[in-house]
Amino acid sequence: MKIISTSDWHLGNLFHGNDRLAEHKHFLSWLLQRIEEQQPDALLVAGDVFDNGNPSAAAQSAYYEFLADATRACPAMQVVITAGNHDSANRLEAPRALLSRHKVEIRGTVHREWVVTDDGGCWTVNYDDLIIPMQSSDGCQVVVLAVPYLRNDVVRGGSYSEGVNDFMRSLMARARELYPSHKQVMMAHMYAKGADIAHSDASEKIVIGGQEEVNMEGWDHHPDYLTCGHIHKRQHIWDTTWARYTGSILPMSFAEKDYVHGVDLVTMTPGGKTINVDLLEYTPQHALCVLPEGDEELTPKKLAKLINESLDERVDGVLGDDFKYVVLKVKLDKVKNDEIKALEDLMGRKNAVLCKIQKVVGNIDLTTVVGNRHITSIDDIIDRDPLETLKETFVAEHKREMNERQESLLKELLSSIND
Repeated sequence: MKIISTSDWHLGNLFHGNDRLAEHKHFLSWLLQRIEEQQPDALLVAGDVFDNGNPSAAAQSAYYEFLADATRACPAMQVVITAGNHDSANRLEAPRALLSRHKVEIRGTVHREWVVTDDGGCWTVNYDDLIIPMQSSDGCQVVVLAVPYLRNDVVRGGSYSEGVNDFMRSLMARARELYPSHKQVMMAHMYAKGADIAHSDASEKIVIGGQEEVNMEGWDHHPDYLTCGHIHKRQHIWDTTWARYTGSILPMSFAEKDYVHGVDLVTMTPGGKTINVDLLEYTPQHALCVLPEGDEELTPKKLAKLINESLDERVDGVLGDDFKYVVLKVKLDKVKNDEIKALEDLMGRKNAVLCKIQKVVGNIDLTTVVGNRHITSIDDIIDRDPLETLKETFVAEHKREMNERQESLLKELLSSIND
């Protein structure tokens, strides 16, 4: 059996204000070619199909056009799609009855049923709804356990991690009851503990404090294979051979510019214990470029020279299909407004889109602003002069100290609040 697994399409995403619809169509066209070549038995999409819960009509049109083309290109292929944290679960699942007739199964929400008991009754998860059996032409029997993003109102337990683990184990147990001889392939959308994320400018929406971090260590009776969405870097989970993130299909921030993108081709044989996973690598339509790449301090003149050396000119003033997204790094204390404008004008002639000019400053010694005072307890925070905190925040935000007039106005404001 051959399965193509993928996740985190984020259709409808804007990259620094730039519509990425053409980029997404470029990927979907590439994926359609891989489907035509491989003729897989299944395509699994593990969440974050769309970038937000109210995607544009154009993004939805690209999604449905792809499904129509894919099911026509590979009529025997079963498609299973689950909702991620960016998706509207109900919106994604709305056309389920229609799509299921074309071998496209959507699982956006976890459905529950009221079961009458001697004590009155209780809500019970319909695990059967998340279990999708399939069989390949070579006789390989697989059951797909389609787990959408589990929100806090679904999981039960002492913690979110415990609740998710209990949910997935219960689902696996039910699948073994129904299909004892089938291999189990689970698809999920979550933040697994230990996953490598881009901590600077991270685009994955990780809950502060790790409250939605799932600890998967010690899974003795795990599924045969787990494909996971949510984390954008392609990687194994807990250094296992049976669980991995496929990664996003496009870089979602400049912190992800060196990530490898593509889809996984998962191959298994009837009765065989070995599951092979191969990367079908995809090259995004537009590369990300940071100039300069290192930490060297360039004058505007040298930066302009680097731009000319690194980027091609536009043809007839028109952006090409292969333009680059660019960030320029400049030293704040060495660049004037007219020099910034000159850099912007130069970029306007290049086959590139300028996303931002990142003003880099050296480390600022905050002790020169607020004195060499260390906070070691709650009392230190309570007793601290608010003016000190605000002055420190101003420096961190604007990379310079307040002038006398600004400090005077702030003192007046604090005085009026205290009065």
